[in-house]
Amino acid sequence: MGQLIKLQDYVSRYQQDIFLYPSRFVRLKKQQWDKWHKTWESNESFTPRPAQHDTSGTADWSYEEKEPLMEKLKGLLKRGRNEEFEEYNAAGHEVEKEEDVLEFEASFAVRPETIENLKHQFLDQLYRFQMKWATSTLTEKSFPEKQYYYDEKLKYFLQRYPDTYLVMYNPIFLLKRAPVETEIIVIGPTEVWCISFLEQEDSAVFTGSKDRFWTKKGKGEEKKVLNPLLALDRTEKIIRKIFEIHSIELPVKKAVLTRNGYIDYPAAPIDVQLVEKRNYEQWFHAMRNPRSPLKHAQLKGAQALLQYCQTSSVKRLEWENRNES
Repeated sequence: MGQLIKLQDYVSRYQQDIFLYPSRFVRLKKQQWDKWHKTWESNESFTPRPAQHDTSGTADWSYEEKEPLMEKLKGLLKRGRNEEFEEYNAAGHEVEKEEDVLEFEASFAVRPETIENLKHQFLDQLYRFQMKWATSTLTEKSFPEKQYYYDEKLKYFLQRYPDTYLVMYNPIFLLKRAPVETEIIVIGPTEVWCISFLEQEDSAVFTGSKDRFWTKKGKGEEKKVLNPLLALDRTEKIIRKIFEIHSIELPVKKAVLTRNGYIDYPAAPIDVQLVEKRNYEQWFHAMRNPRSPLKHAQLKGAQALLQYCQTSSVKRLEWENRNES
């Protein structure tokens, strides 16, 4: 499952520590899946049950924090951990115990009939968990539009790609004090992809050109659509400039993606890949096939890009109350 490290201009936990959260997500996902699979195989009940504290030291997920932030901090202080709390204030990093890191349990009234159904249910719950990490931290939160909880294209990247792919979904960069929205950015272990979707009705044909608009032929009248290469080129230039500033060497590639249609552009630039109905499966297989682990250069590149992203958020109420007191 791809990891959503930035969604538009919402605050993200990955911005707090990009070298911590990707590996933590992979580990926690595996632990939680093992629990679900074991429960399913043993025919245990899938009805809701209250979350219990895990005394084994294994990290749990909880969809909501188990106790208010102030109670957590009071507990830390009572245990003589003033120094750790002061470190939070000084460095701006979250003080967060592993067992407080978000858990969700198998909570189905009806047991999934097949392992595939179980996987789909698990991925749907995991998607909502990903949305929480991509729109909040321990002290701040953003208010995402509801459409993102059902966004088919976003689910496509998060549910069908490997855990080692870091997804920035239409991030907004703040460059020279001006916000610039970009295309989808997928940061893999060995390369970065800028991807633009070009999908409308099934089997539509898009005729490309160097002009500002392309032509779409399908059901009904012929229509003009904005040339997707314009936004792709802008996204690529931003990434390359940031990488140049931070001395990051990762190839940057571009793709126009239409899974249900066709692209007719014989004179297309050689530095962009046109992925359409005829070659989609081959491209998709090549994207999913590599099993490279998370790499340092990849995380460093993601960190550099996140530094230039705009973030709109508010302090959590508990944190504001503490500041006032």
